[in-house]
Amino acid sequence: MKQDQIEEEGLSYAPCRYGDSRMLFRGPRKRLDQPYLAFLGSTATYGKFIKRPFPMLVEQAMRQPCVNLGCVNGGIDAFLGDPAVLDVCRGAEMTVVQVMGANVLSNRFYSVHPRRNDRFLRASTVLEAIYHDVDFSDFAFTRHMLGVLHATSIERFETVVGELRDAWLARMRTLLGAIGENVILMWFSDGPLSDQRWSQHPNHLQAEPLFITQSMIEGLRPMVRDVLEVVPSREALSEGIKEMVYPPSQRQAAMEMLGPACHREAAQQLIPVLRERLYAL
Repeated sequence: MKQDQIEEEGLSYAPCRYGDSRMLFRGPRKRLDQPYLAFLGSTATYGKFIKRPFPMLVEQAMRQPCVNLGCVNGGIDAFLGDPAVLDVCRGAEMTVVQVMGANVLSNRFYSVHPRRNDRFLRASTVLEAIYHDVDFSDFAFTRHMLGVLHATSIERFETVVGELRDAWLARMRTLLGAIGENVILMWFSDGPLSDQRWSQHPNHLQAEPLFITQSMIEGLRPMVRDVLEVVPSREALSEGIKEMVYPPSQRQAAMEMLGPACHREAAQQLIPVLRERLYAL
C-alpha cells in the first residue's frame, strides 16, 4: 500500500518492513529480539479502516508484542514468496494464520501478482481452452474474472473451483511446513465453516474466504496447534461500519469488511486459546 493511500484513508498505519521483505506491513514496527506473537493474513488481519484490529487488541490484553504481517488483499503466494516474512513467523512463539481465500493464488488455470494476489495477470492455455468464449484481456482482478466465468458456464466453473481448492491445499501445506508447528489457524468470517456447496452460499462469489470448506481445514489440523473458528455475533455484524475510518470513496469497500466489533470478538476468542497453547509449550 502506498503512503499517499494510507494518508488518504485517515488512519495512521505506520507502515514498516521486516528484514529484507519487499512488503509493507502495519506498524509500528516491533522488535524481534524478544518474545513475540506473529499474525499472518489478508485484509482483516491488516485491519484496513480499523483503528484497533484484533492483533493490536491481543497485544494490549496479553502485554506481549504482536507482529502484524497482514497484507491487504494478500494470499498465500505473497507470503511463500517472501523468505523474510517466513523467518519472522518461525521466530515467533506462536503464529496466528488467518484462513485466506483460494481465489487469490496462482494455479494451473491462471496467475496472480506475486504480492498483490487479488490482481489477475494471465490465463493459462488450459483455461483459455475451457473458456474459449471468454476474452481474458478484459480482467484486472481475479474476483471479476471468476464472476464472468461463473456467469458464462456454471458446469465449466466447477472445474475451476476444484483446481483452486487443490492448489490452495497444496500451498497451505507448504506454508505451514515452512512456518513450523506453532501455528493457530484462524477462520474469521461472517459465516461458519461448512462443506456446503459454494454455489449454495448466500453470498456466492462475495464470500470470504472464497471456496474454503470445513473438510479442507480439517485436512490441515494435524499440522497446527489449533483451529479457531471465529464467526462474529449478529450484534457485532449489525454494527457494520460503525467506528471504521475510511474516505467517502471507500464506503462500499468498508461495508464489505468485518467491523471493529467483530475484531473485538475475534480477540476475545483468540486470547484464551493463545494463552492455553503458549503455556503448553
